Amino acid sequence: MYQVFLITFCLVVSPVTFADIDFKTLRDWYLQAPKNWPKPELSEGVEHRELGLLPSVVHPQSNPFSTDKAKLGRRLFLDPMLSRSGQIACASCHDRDLGWADGRTVSFGHDRQAGKRNAPSIENAAFWHTLFWDGRANSLEQQALMPIQDPLEMNFTLPEMVARLNGDPDYVSAFKQVFDATPINAEQVAKALATYQRTIVSRRSDFDYFLLAKTQTNPRMKKAYSEKLSDQALWGLHLFRTKARCMNCHNGPLLSDNGFHNIGLTYYKREYEDLGRYLVTGKASDVGKFKTPSLRGIMNSKPWMHNGLLADMEGVMAIYNAGGFHFSGDPEDPLAPVISPLLQPLSLNQKEQQALVAFMEALTPYPNAGIVR
Repeated sequence: MYQVFLITFCLVVSPVTFADIDFKTLRDWYLQAPKNWPKPELSEGVEHRELGLLPSVVHPQSNPFSTDKAKLGRRLFLDPMLSRSGQIACASCHDRDLGWADGRTVSFGHDRQAGKRNAPSIENAAFWHTLFWDGRANSLEQQALMPIQDPLEMNFTLPEMVARLNGDPDYVSAFKQVFDATPINAEQVAKALATYQRTIVSRRSDFDYFLLAKTQTNPRMKKAYSEKLSDQALWGLHLFRTKARCMNCHNGPLLSDNGFHNIGLTYYKREYEDLGRYLVTGKASDVGKFKTPSLRGIMNSKPWMHNGLLADMEGVMAIYNAGGFHFSGDPEDPLAPVISPLLQPLSLNQKEQQALVAFMEALTPYPNAGIVR
């Protein structure tokens, strides 16, 4: 029965509508262990990393967790003392009530200067291999000090920041308690901020509860968890893994491959030009590539894309449905952007796109306040 349904559901020539779908069979499929789910539609060479629950956060040996360190990091995160003007904090661009982003196309920094990119959410930053849209930081400790020194952001220097903190007796005492050393130095600031950011892990979403349904022994709880995904969101999950080809980049528990791809939003030689990963590596093949964002909590962090130019999910769906934006440039130009071959026209109808958006909603819990209070 399952094999027949898969053929009918995925390979029919005529457009599939909501009314055509056997939702009981589909739900029975996805309530099984993920190893028994329908095979995802992946391009050749793409590793099958199945969707799932987030693992526990692992703190590096060089910066082990302590509650006092995380609390100190939270205090620093909220404190505008880390900026030259004394008016901009890390939380200015990463607000927990806005999905740990700021809701703006691009952020404002020192002297109300507009930044060049959209502030990415820092929720689940503990699981990133690299930080920033272009991956220029390799750890949260490295990342933490970069906005402080950026002239468009907090516009400070590390010596000036350290001197300011050392002039505050409360901070001197707090750092002494955590690090058992004086005076305060920049490395300690980075470690405290990174420790706090690793506590910012998303709450369980409806999708997570659905995944947990099979682990419930209480029949009532099992039923409640199994119904956490609406039929529309369930269809969206199936489309996400099959016809919509989303798992080529958005895979694993984080719903990101931690990689970099060009979807055609480079704006090469035009307003909004951003060469992306190329600015870090200098490789022509990296022109226009940006980090694959996690889709956990995605509906909390609009507008979307590295430039924040898309404020509605319908626009996002339209881009991927078309197979990205294709650039027609000079074939002799070594920096002419090349769109990722993973993107293909999808021919998703409106109902299918709406189902995918329903799945995005199911991946989005209320904004998380972090575990450290």
